[in-house]
Amino acid sequence: MKANLDVLPLSSWIETGDKPLIIAGPCSAETEEQVLETARGIAKEGYAHILRAGVWKPRTRPGSFEGKGEEALPWLQKAKEETGLKTAVEVATPQHVELALKYGVDVLWIGARTTVNPFNVQDLADSLKGVDVPVLIKNPVNPDLALWVGAFERIAGAGINKMGAIHRGFSNAQETKYRNSPMWQIAVEFKTLFPQIPMIGDPSHMAGKRAYLAELTQRAMDLNYDGLIIESHRNPDEAWSDASQQLTPAALGEMLKSIEIRKATYGVDFQSELDRLRQRLDNLDRELLEVLASRMAVVEQLGEYKRDNNVAVLQLDRWKQVHGSRAEWGKSLNLYTEMVEELFKLIHMESIRKQTEVMNQQTA
Repeated sequence: MKANLDVLPLSSWIETGDKPLIIAGPCSAETEEQVLETARGIAKEGYAHILRAGVWKPRTRPGSFEGKGEEALPWLQKAKEETGLKTAVEVATPQHVELALKYGVDVLWIGARTTVNPFNVQDLADSLKGVDVPVLIKNPVNPDLALWVGAFERIAGAGINKMGAIHRGFSNAQETKYRNSPMWQIAVEFKTLFPQIPMIGDPSHMAGKRAYLAELTQRAMDLNYDGLIIESHRNPDEAWSDASQQLTPAALGEMLKSIEIRKATYGVDFQSELDRLRQRLDNLDRELLEVLASRMAVVEQLGEYKRDNNVAVLQLDRWKQVHGSRAEWGKSLNLYTEMVEELFKLIHMESIRKQTEVMNQQTA
């Protein structure tokens, strides 16, 4: 999947010093007074580099507040002039791009609902040809790494070389404590493939509730993300959209102060201890794979028994039992429940594949 994406470093389009990039502002630009008051609060706290606000709001169902559109863009202009903060808005159509640039918006981002559609992304790419503006791309709604990479390839094809990724989590059919499942492994794989592309965490859309913002923000920093995009409103409880996931500028400042920023690199003094611990991990991983191989050998025997007795591969009652008990076992061992559940989903799918393969073999 590796693509040749010629992307300039974050420092080429914004100066953050040795601190993470912070993009903060209301989910939606509702009124001029609301935008300006929120921007002033954010600027006063001194943690943000860019003011974000939703101008066009793609909603799941019609009838919800869908943004003020062009009317809100002069409000952002005024906030920028007054506070000195750069501005960022989401764009979903070529017309949005044209209007955002007309009113001097500094950074554009492509939302998850747009990233999921290559036709829409290509339309945006065509409208960006010849333009020098940073573009941030959110992961698609569904967990599809190739689709996310494809969006970058299309925007890069338009000549844009100032880009960043926003990890906002993924929709999940199962109920979890977060609004969107982080699925950190997808973002980590993206960072592994494209270390030159800044990764920005979006804890607001992952969390859905302000109670979970701090833990998700810390996790992003632990994974050495380059920055954060967080929603902040002068009065979150009265927000016209996503009220439960927004913080006041002051509360956001307090939360960010509590976050531990990890070192991206380590010195020579730590190398020997790291090597020792990594060696232990290597040994444990080998043991883990050996146990998995033993399990699959039993699965193969199970498949043969089912085949010889004309029994269907999938037994839902058994799977429900496995799914529930393994999660409980993991919990008793202080393992993250969602991780255990996802692990055993993969193991179960491989067991189904192996048993199906055995079922279709002729008896010796």
